[in-house]
Amino acid sequence: MKEILREIGMIARALDSISNIEFKEFDLTKGQYLYVVRICENPGIIQAQLLELIKVDKSTATRALQKLEMNGFIEKKDDPHNKKNKHLYPTEKAQAVYPIIKRENVHSNDIALSGLSEEEAEAAFDLLQRIRKNVEKDWESVKKGSKRDY
Repeated sequence: MKEILREIGMIARALDSISNIEFKEFDLTKGQYLYVVRICENPGIIQAQLLELIKVDKSTATRALQKLEMNGFIEKKDDPHNKKNKHLYPTEKAQAVYPIIKRENVHSNDIALSGLSEEEAEAAFDLLQRIRKNVEKDWESVKKGSKRDY
């Protein structure tokens, strides 16, 4: 059996490491750029929705969001209908860095897909989406306290 997940992991860690190094000059560290992108793309999103988008646990997100708020990237506003929910909004600082992060993403995509035909890139995308959906089922289950049967 091919070590597909190992390959995916190496790609993800390499790209994350590159992004963390490149975005350090903007005071974004340890994957915080992911939060900035999703909040800029979804102003007013609540934390639970954000967790679903980027597939992280609550404590990891809470720490990252606190740092982003402290560093002036996001604002939290109370939900008038549900006191538990805080809506997350990008600040001008986040909106200023967002296009830079997006350019980096496009560049990384281009590098990752170089040498592949349009059809190969599309096939890879489709397969990776299917793999993600398979993994999401386990992620949801384990997140709710279930154990996987190996």
